[in-house]
Amino acid sequence: MAAKDFIVAIEFGSSKVTGIAGKKNFDGSISVLAVAKEDSSSFIRRGVVFNIDKTVQSITNIVHRLTNQLNTSITKVYVGVGGQSIRSVRNTVPRRLEPNTLITQQLVDSLMDTNSAVSYPDRRLLDIAQQEYKVDGQLIEDPVGIQCTNIEGNYLNILQREIFYENLNKCFEIAGVQIAEMFIAPIALADSVLTETDKRSGCALVDLGASTTTVSIYSRNILRHLVVIPLGGNNITKDIASLQMEESDAEKMKLRHASAYSDPQGEIDDKMELSIDTERSVPTQKFNEIVEARLEEIIKNVSGQIPMEYSNKLLNGIILTGGGSNMRDIAKAFTIHTGFEKIRIAKFVNQTVNSRSNDINAKDGTMNTVLGILVKGNENCAGEDVDPTNIFNNTNGNGPKIPPQPKPAGGGKKPGSGSVSTEAQRREQQRELERQRKEEEEKARQKEEERRRNNTFGKKIARWFKHIIEDDDE
Repeated sequence: MAAKDFIVAIEFGSSKVTGIAGKKNFDGSISVLAVAKEDSSSFIRRGVVFNIDKTVQSITNIVHRLTNQLNTSITKVYVGVGGQSIRSVRNTVPRRLEPNTLITQQLVDSLMDTNSAVSYPDRRLLDIAQQEYKVDGQLIEDPVGIQCTNIEGNYLNILQREIFYENLNKCFEIAGVQIAEMFIAPIALADSVLTETDKRSGCALVDLGASTTTVSIYSRNILRHLVVIPLGGNNITKDIASLQMEESDAEKMKLRHASAYSDPQGEIDDKMELSIDTERSVPTQKFNEIVEARLEEIIKNVSGQIPMEYSNKLLNGIILTGGGSNMRDIAKAFTIHTGFEKIRIAKFVNQTVNSRSNDINAKDGTMNTVLGILVKGNENCAGEDVDPTNIFNNTNGNGPKIPPQPKPAGGGKKPGSGSVSTEAQRREQQRELERQRKEEEEKARQKEEERRRNNTFGKKIARWFKHIIEDDDE
């Protein structure tokens, strides 16, 4: 039976591309209807597109496979933006006012507009997380209605390299798949695995991925810092492979034997070995040293990303998620190398999810981001029914057949929501701005023309009166 109401989300990871279709129920739970995954190691590097042709093919395959499971065409999808080069930059916009000026929403919006206009070479401003405002030296979250002489807007601008943003948009355009909305993946993840208490009391969310580790710092319900570290589980695998084995064997050994921490007081027999296959083995002590050394490097990089002013304010400590959080003794390793006693592992999202998928029901942290993107979606992505026995005849050859859809301008998104304007939405917004500019120019031209006509008429009246007066004088 064809599904009629569902949301589709796609996440791009360094090890896999994941597509998921799910339905939001009245009780707030989610029913997952379809899941599709593809290996992405040949075209996604550190979470971003580096081979456009292969990425286009993967998008097409994912949508086809979801369509096949749903027996319904897909009209649009929600997409997560993440990976290498995503980072946050602080910016301050000061404004000196007349004494005892009343702060209005218009003034606050003006500060935001000034911040939004800041240019970052080769970087795209994806979103803005508003911080507190400094009003006459005092930090205030909502300054509207307060009188002051000086106000300072503080913002956390979230950036990505322009080329990575453009490549992702280009892939969907070539595949013929419409993007309903793009979300910053780390923010979508945080909104699904963190509680209100986590964000308010302060925490560091650490997503341990295959090629990257993403760190998001929250305090007083505000995102304070976001960065993607170009280190992940694949680095550990490559280090293990240096013990004269294929990376595929190294990955299996990592999953089977790796531990994040071993007690230095414990004794390991120098002769103990771990089996690679029936013919080969590696020294256990050497294996452990390699794994722990790389993991210590990753953890110290994470620790280095926690701003000094928040290091003592993260009352809810560090929250781990992602595939790397499944490593044995990972919480203990973070405690040892960061000094944080409070370490929690977020194995699953906070929402109730019903699914028959083994990948989702494993609740091992690997599906948290794509589920977080799905949760943020709010538009039905279902199209027409398709013939499941002849699914490829329901396409145009480049991807799913998608009816033309009006693209929103994207100007109404709320700052800090994690929503990102797509390239198509940006172009539409530019066209709208150009149309408005031409309208304003035409109005100005008409007004000037009317002013000239009135001026000419006024001069004629003046000359007529002058002529009457001169006639009377004669």
